[in-house]
Amino acid sequence: MLAILRWTNWLGKPSAIGRDFNRQLWVRGGLSLASYIVCFNWALRFTSASHVALYLGASPVWALLWEGKPAKSWLTVQRYGAAVLTMIGVLVLFWPALRNTGGSLVGELLGIIVSVLWTFYGRQCRILSAQMSGVELSAQTMWRAGLLLMPLGLIEVARSGLRWNNNVFWVQLYCIVAGGVVAFAIWNLALRRWATSKVLLFNNLIPLSTATWAYFFAHDPITMRFGVAMVLIVTGVILGQVNWQKVFQTSALPSAVKVE
Repeated sequence: MLAILRWTNWLGKPSAIGRDFNRQLWVRGGLSLASYIVCFNWALRFTSASHVALYLGASPVWALLWEGKPAKSWLTVQRYGAAVLTMIGVLVLFWPALRNTGGSLVGELLGIIVSVLWTFYGRQCRILSAQMSGVELSAQTMWRAGLLLMPLGLIEVARSGLRWNNNVFWVQLYCIVAGGVVAFAIWNLALRRWATSKVLLFNNLIPLSTATWAYFFAHDPITMRFGVAMVLIVTGVILGQVNWQKVFQTSALPSAVKVE
């Protein structure tokens, strides 16, 4: 991505990075992303993926609290209602896994920290995206996070070795291109237009999309629980994204009557 931005105009003109903004890219972007990645992977070592996914489902709530105190207004009801609905949907989807898989106190605490760090990283990207496109911001923060994590990665390789085969190669390639470059570019592009709490609502669509792909490619059955979770999560996302006041005002307008 950096090479394309540097030597072509395919992704737009690269931004000028001054000393102060470069420091912000390191601290707000690279360091916060690296911290999230480390905590996320350590959380998976001590607790189940379903627990971590549920904690990530709470990230819109943290973002709402960060954005301001709840007020006695329809907007507050709409935003918190959307966050709670999506979180309940994730809880319904993962309830069997939450009951049947245990997790240590360390794992649960790390899961909560992961949720807060993901929210924090989203807020930092929203600040940085005011001066840089989503694609370029993804490239600039990712290589900095990778450089910060390289010493830890080398230590783990030295201790555990490196197993490599074709399957690992294709999985890594997919994670880098689709899960990294494309996903984070779209993520940062959305953060330029919406509040962090609204963008984080879409996190909860990930379990639903995963289950849908598993149905078509792995022939996993879609259960009633999945249907209920899908309705709750999609309803929560729609509730949080639509400007209902504008919709109701438009529908309440009287139709024009032609008088002759």
